[in-house]
Amino acid sequence: MTAVQNPLRFAWLEVTGFCNEHCDHCYADSSPNGAHGTMTAPDWKSVIGQLADMGVADVQFIGGEPTLYPHLSELITHAHELNLGIEVFSNLTYIRPNLWNLFRECGVKLATSYYSDTAEKHDEVTRLRGSHKKTRANIEKALSLGIPLRGGVVSVNEGQRAQQAATDLGALGVSHVGGDRTRAFGRASKGAAPVVEDLCGHCASGQCAIGPDGYVWPCVLGRFITLGNVRETPLAEIWNSGSTAKARADIVAAHKSQPAQSCTPPQFLPSCGPCSPCVPSVGHCDPREADKQVHPATISALA
Repeated sequence: MTAVQNPLRFAWLEVTGFCNEHCDHCYADSSPNGAHGTMTAPDWKSVIGQLADMGVADVQFIGGEPTLYPHLSELITHAHELNLGIEVFSNLTYIRPNLWNLFRECGVKLATSYYSDTAEKHDEVTRLRGSHKKTRANIEKALSLGIPLRGGVVSVNEGQRAQQAATDLGALGVSHVGGDRTRAFGRASKGAAPVVEDLCGHCASGQCAIGPDGYVWPCVLGRFITLGNVRETPLAEIWNSGSTAKARADIVAAHKSQPAQSCTPPQFLPSCGPCSPCVPSVGHCDPREADKQVHPATISALA
């Protein structure tokens, strides 16, 4: 499939690997020990400009925890000036006052993970004491300010009260709530080597992810497949390259005997699915049924 047949429409921008939480299921392996990477603010602005030139409609700022990245405000402003739809995926534990104002001015949408209706169980997942109280309070604040917000409940621990968490989000006024199980990537893989078969099957099909060191991946989970590096090669050249075409073909071939899962959003990022990326300008995937039991992380092969 050529680039004309498969235009780039959405990009995850992983601006940092630093996070104040340390969740066991983190697919990005981010933590308080993470770093902002080698991409500078000018590098990110260049990438955002390239995305706009390529006709991309939406970007999502992720991490790590993107609100802890020191240049997030100027990157959001730049993306807004280029008429890109913007979503920030945040744990909502630390939102500076200027960010709230910027979110409203730039029409930013928010997404967050919410693990339990009780502080004890939520904090057990995040490994950050007080995170539930802060996240819940900022969910309420975002909604009071009229900032669109969607929530996701990932089943991680037995007895987590994931169903009650989804109910609590609805009671708070969050209209888009999704549910998922732990995906075996990053820390959740427990040392297993990721393989193409573990992806949903739609990676590099209209979307890509760019990491804090400039590496381009087919999606946030497909970071074991490197398509190129934006610090060395223009993004359009990477997207149109033979390496991207091969990665796309390998992913399609790996899934030819079974259909892609209908909705596999890791922590409810605008992920790949048979419909389309549920990005800000399109709408939202809205799986109403969270897993009723905790499932082990799934992966096809061990290292």
